[in-house]
Amino acid sequence: MKIRAAVLDQMQQPQPYAKSRPISVETVELDAPGPGEVLVKMAAAGLCHSDLSIINGERPRVMPMALGHEAAGIVEELGPGVTDLKRGEHVVLVFVPSCGHCLPCMEGRPALCEPAFAAAVAGTLVSGHRRLHRADKSPLNHQVGVSCFAEYAVVARGTLVKIDQDLPFDIAALFGCAVLTGVGAAINCAQLKLGSSAAVVGLGGVGLSALLGALAAGARQIIAIDKLDSKLEFARSLGATHTFRADDPDLVSRVKAATNGGVEVAIEAASAVAALATAYQITRRGGTTVTVSLPPPNATLNVPAVNLVVEERTLKGSFLGSAVPARDIPHYIALYRAGRLPVDRLVTHRIKLDEINLGFDRLANGEAIRQVIVF
Repeated sequence: MKIRAAVLDQMQQPQPYAKSRPISVETVELDAPGPGEVLVKMAAAGLCHSDLSIINGERPRVMPMALGHEAAGIVEELGPGVTDLKRGEHVVLVFVPSCGHCLPCMEGRPALCEPAFAAAVAGTLVSGHRRLHRADKSPLNHQVGVSCFAEYAVVARGTLVKIDQDLPFDIAALFGCAVLTGVGAAINCAQLKLGSSAAVVGLGGVGLSALLGALAAGARQIIAIDKLDSKLEFARSLGATHTFRADDPDLVSRVKAATNGGVEVAIEAASAVAALATAYQITRRGGTTVTVSLPPPNATLNVPAVNLVVEERTLKGSFLGSAVPARDIPHYIALYRAGRLPVDRLVTHRIKLDEINLGFDRLANGEAIRQVIVF
């Protein structure tokens, strides 16, 4: 079938993207779903820093690529062997389609699914196939098996989590990445306890979701850190107890003074090594530092090795919020419905597919939290 999709042919085009237009919205061919796959009609898709890191070349990927990884939509057609979904059901798309058979999956860590990782690097679905191509039959690569900046997508069954049909699509889309990653980092990875102190460094969609996760977990004190005053003000409106500018030369000492020696949990979501170093420095003795961001592959972090022991420090990475999506997405949606996870407040712009280059300018310039393409 013919669909309109957002395609990136070359990374590292200059800003402003509204002028250089690295992403072309074009008509492409989408094949029917194969065994274990599902055709989904897109309803809403969020713009994420992970997409931007491909556009600007920080996360190299095979080109050309149909972009997008955070979305919600409607089941349109079932491939052979898919029997637990029905046409017309609403779904959230998750960018790690757990195979259920590799060692991480069997250990209950589907975010680390090995076949899904290999497929993401190769630009294919987890089956090894590409279902997208141009009119000349040249193949298009899939972004992490989703490629949701499009009218339709063919994805692996494991990519989809069914949701209730009364949840607005523009809100539902956020649960596939921003919410799952940020809230999961606070709850699953950091295992924030009632009455804990926490900090979030980097207040984009994922960082603010982590802040909301810390609130939902019952943190008594939440420190929000960013370079932009507008984001600090927004964090206060969400419930941050203290805010600090990331470029304050006295940041670490000021945070330690406000928290009696540092926070018990610090979560970094800025995709910058300097931000991770800050998160580590403001974590107290015996505390945990969690990073959820994706800096360039050659970026390295230097930490004093001795204080990992003498201060019993923990430094952890969290991918996809260390989540079990089929379990966690319904839980987080229930918290949203109960008013304890107001993720709808993170949506700052609703845009059309043709506005996608301008949308990534906003994201790169810090002018938006979460922008959602509405189809």
